[in-house]
Amino acid sequence: MIGIITGDIINSRTQDVSDWLTELKAILNRYGQAPKQWEIYRGDSFQLEISPKDALKTAILIKAGIKQFKSIDVRLAIGIGEKTYNANSITESNGSAFIYSGECFEQLKKTNLAIKSDDLKFDTTINIMLELALLTMNTWTPTTASLLKLALTHPEYNQMQLAELTESTQGNVSQGLKRAGYDEILKMIQFFTKNVSL
Repeated sequence: MIGIITGDIINSRTQDVSDWLTELKAILNRYGQAPKQWEIYRGDSFQLEISPKDALKTAILIKAGIKQFKSIDVRLAIGIGEKTYNANSITESNGSAFIYSGECFEQLKKTNLAIKSDDLKFDTTINIMLELALLTMNTWTPTTASLLKLALTHPEYNQMQLAELTESTQGNVSQGLKRAGYDEILKMIQFFTKNVSL
């Protein structure tokens, strides 16, 4: 079983492409090499192969990375399934994970982050959680998104250490993470990791 994240940048033309593209590539590079594990195509669309248990955390990390830039956001569809054809380029590989991710992406109308797998009960539960989480995540400011991304990439850091990194105070970090819904997002990621089909 693998996870496939299909995404595209919302309002990509309103922002200098070099800003968000550098950020996106830096995040994708954490999970493998292009074009085998990830690829950016059609200018602002991308696909990433990831282990199922890391899929949600990675999608949220991508969202936080992109939301660091004013006026842009990202649409993300996670497909969990099999890989039956392994090509040199991810966009040519195939299997149920790719099909689910593509179908899920096509259905992203009212929401900008959803999951599809062969476990309908799990999908229904996690997608309701995501819709609720997006009420907060879609309103992240660049500062909030930047702080959340830092906390997700350094889970071993306490608030004092995060404050040092951001040249801020522990109180400001605490408030910022609260605004970002950090504790609740972590609980949702834990639920996903524990219950996703591996």
